[in-house]
Amino acid sequence: MAYSDDKINMVHGAGGEVMQDMISDIVLGNISKTSVNGGIGLEALDDSATIPIDDEHVIVTTIDSHTIQPLFFPGGDIGRISAAGTLNDISVMGVKPVSLSNAMVISEGFERSDLDTIMKSMNKACEEVGAAIITGDTKVIDSDKLDSMIITTAGIGIGRKDEIVPDSGLEVGDKIIISGSVGDHGMAIMSKREGFGYETELKSDVAPIWSVVEAAKDNGTITAMKDPTRGGIANALNEMANKASVGMLLDEERIPVKPEVEAVSDMLGIDPFEVANEGKVVMGVKADTAEDVLQAIQKTKYGKDAQIIGEVVEGSQVIMETVIGGERLIEPPIADPVPRVC
Repeated sequence: MAYSDDKINMVHGAGGEVMQDMISDIVLGNISKTSVNGGIGLEALDDSATIPIDDEHVIVTTIDSHTIQPLFFPGGDIGRISAAGTLNDISVMGVKPVSLSNAMVISEGFERSDLDTIMKSMNKACEEVGAAIITGDTKVIDSDKLDSMIITTAGIGIGRKDEIVPDSGLEVGDKIIISGSVGDHGMAIMSKREGFGYETELKSDVAPIWSVVEAAKDNGTITAMKDPTRGGIANALNEMANKASVGMLLDEERIPVKPEVEAVSDMLGIDPFEVANEGKVVMGVKADTAEDVLQAIQKTKYGKDAQIIGEVVEGSQVIMETVIGGERLIEPPIADPVPRVC
């Protein structure tokens, strides 16, 4: 994928290596203070930041902007994804989300009925985790300046310092668990855009995952977590491994991929490991508790297809043993091959 070093284009917002380079060079390079009270700050590039408020407790906070097209897709809409995406970034830090703030920029002429549907979807996602929508902002812009709407959500969680699970804590011997099938969201978006006949079979996985995280926490020891959104599990697993200076050995047979996802991926030449998921979590778990964690996750609404997909090993690469007996290097993508997916 071609891109310019001088101008920002779509690849710079797609969650892969190019975006990470831009954030490191331009964003972090121009900010002098990136954390508060010694908490996890921007420089960690984790899913959320933490602000210690006393010796035992922290506030966990994050913010996301959502530009997905189409606004309504199989399995969800921009309201559900804007709530779930932010709630999940809090959840994978190991803390229950308690609130959401919502800012909307809406194109003039937008259908009131569509806005009503979007707000109901956002509210339902928050209800699933018991989070409140506590503040917001609404702007309307000329129809020729914006094609539909943009939603920005900020989330807050409050928890104990010893509950926080960064994405950098993997240790050799840990087992890697994925909470369900991969590639569902990105391939559902592509099937909708391309007009494939998968609208009834293939749906986005967009969902708040706190119940999955809570079940895992209650039944084992989690060393690292991440929700594999832009860049898919290929990006998330490489980020986790790189930050911990470890490698991973994965088993392709154990990574759940739906037949519909495989079909769309094959038609479009897109690797399902590199496309966004919006209702999944990948986590490192201590080996002696991995089976207990897996069984607990599988009993939750959004974790029925969870699997142990590999383990943490010494090294610096994420390697997958393939179904035909070979090995494949899983590298972080340059960018998510499906633009405007969240």
